[in-house]
Amino acid sequence: MEKRTDLALEANEIYNEDNNQSPDGVTVETKTYNQITITTVKITDKSGEKALGKPSGNYITLEIPELIHKTEQSYRDTIKVLSQKLNELVTVDENKTVLVVGLGNSKITADALGPKVVSQLLVTRHLFQYMPEELEDGIRPVCALSPGVLGITGIETGEILKGVVSRIKPDLLIVIDALASRKLERVSTTIQLSDTGLTPGSGIGNFRMAINNETMGVPVIAIGVPTVVDAATMANDTIDLVLDKLISQSKSSPQFYKILNNVDKNEKYALINEILTKEYINLVVTPKEVDEIIEDISEIIANGINISLHKGVTIDDINKYK
Repeated sequence: MEKRTDLALEANEIYNEDNNQSPDGVTVETKTYNQITITTVKITDKSGEKALGKPSGNYITLEIPELIHKTEQSYRDTIKVLSQKLNELVTVDENKTVLVVGLGNSKITADALGPKVVSQLLVTRHLFQYMPEELEDGIRPVCALSPGVLGITGIETGEILKGVVSRIKPDLLIVIDALASRKLERVSTTIQLSDTGLTPGSGIGNFRMAINNETMGVPVIAIGVPTVVDAATMANDTIDLVLDKLISQSKSSPQFYKILNNVDKNEKYALINEILTKEYINLVVTPKEVDEIIEDISEIIANGINISLHKGVTIDDINKYK
């Protein structure tokens, strides 16, 4: 039974847990900056793709637990690191056009990250035609779009983007989407960047048309933040923690709890998933503060993109462009 996650970091963790070894065709490098953990997962061949269930490419994950405390320092550090890592993936010249796309449903808070980010971007493509004299050095042509979702528009998001791309011919596509994680502590405190594009809804088993270089005809960078957790995975992990606690505290019959704890992980997860699916269909969980979370993290991502794409913009003068 597949444990749902959009994070390459977690897919690698799951493989290691299930196989007691690292997968072939995958390299992992971890660094830190202040209190930010930066993990780069590189999938280099078909064996790595099969092991992690993701296409070959680079996946950069920023883990920022301090974001939950909403400090100014964590905010500025995250924007700085995000813009730097995005710069590593943006390979087009500074005068080339970039189309930023906010995926998701703006009417569902946990899925509204993409549209929220787009609403805070510094869009400039039109200014190059209508107000070129107002542009400062270091500003590139950037346009943005929130195409909505299939259930509202009746059109695959990928189809909409193919039409827009063929019309305006951007040199790079950046897509932002809400992701699914397997650990609640990574919700809203983790950002993943990749140069492989994405498949909307894949983390919750709702696969749509892929948005990548092959389907769009231009390089695609994906930025995502986990906003939901698969309920079966969370329940499974919670049961494991409870059993570990019972084993450590039980004085009379720890052996019984050890037997339960030794049940095959995949079998246990499959049983929990079957029960939850039967009762609740595809259940995912999001924090009760999700409204505030989306507001905060969308501003961070928008500012990181603005600083990365517009070399003339710094974190100190971001507000003057709003």
